[in-house]
Amino acid sequence: MISVLILTLNEEDNLEACLKAFEWCDDIVVLDSFSTDRTLEIAESRGARVVQRTFDDWATHQNWAVENITFKHPWVYYSDADEIVEDELVDELLKISDGSDAPVAYWLRYKNFFCGRWIAHCGIYPVWVLRFFRPSFVSWRRLVNPTPVVSGPVGHLNGHFRHYSFNKGLNSWFEKHNKYSWHEALETVRALREEQIDWRGLLPAGDPSRRRRALKALSFRMPGRPVLRFLYMYVFRRGFLDGSEGFHYCVLLSFYEYMIVAKVREIARNEAGMRT
Repeated sequence: MISVLILTLNEEDNLEACLKAFEWCDDIVVLDSFSTDRTLEIAESRGARVVQRTFDDWATHQNWAVENITFKHPWVYYSDADEIVEDELVDELLKISDGSDAPVAYWLRYKNFFCGRWIAHCGIYPVWVLRFFRPSFVSWRRLVNPTPVVSGPVGHLNGHFRHYSFNKGLNSWFEKHNKYSWHEALETVRALREEQIDWRGLLPAGDPSRRRRALKALSFRMPGRPVLRFLYMYVFRRGFLDGSEGFHYCVLLSFYEYMIVAKVREIARNEAGMRT
């Protein structure tokens, strides 16, 4: 068996479906950031353990979880509340937890949904994320969209989880990404000052996480990032094949990129003692 870790903040619209997909699990821990809706009620009704901690940033929050929460089982699967694991993935997780595989963590893919449609193109599939691990071997860094640091071999899984990031509506999506864009702006400023482009990491045959970091570092230095992101997603990565949903999704992600660029400029002006 395995333990499940779910991070929440006012997730009454998503948590029920997420927990239902983990009915087979006897150790579900909900790390809640003091929700004010029915999140805790739903978690407890499904038999989950609830731990509360004020959210600061993603890496610190996740690192605190693996360092301070006592899990019942040696393997932990991490999920956001707006995600649902598919049966194929569950079968893989349980098989690994019953064996003695060499990897201490695993990458897996997800299917992102918008307006009821799987956005299969736009350059967001496949994106590999590290979600299954032995807690003592894993830590994270970056304020948002944290990067895992693994002390040991890492494997890959075939199964997927489904991601419904728009389940709470566009207002909620904009509120969340307004906060994300500030953290991304801070990371952009830091990276421009401290990091060089990892040209070898850009090679398509390399580690997917390293390539993603290298592409992000390159994008920090390119002019017209919002427009370039739209063209990359909608044209080069064939987002047009996802219909009108693909078009609107690409526009939204381009606007998110614009918010990051605008806030990087704001930080620079503030540091120069200029008014925003």
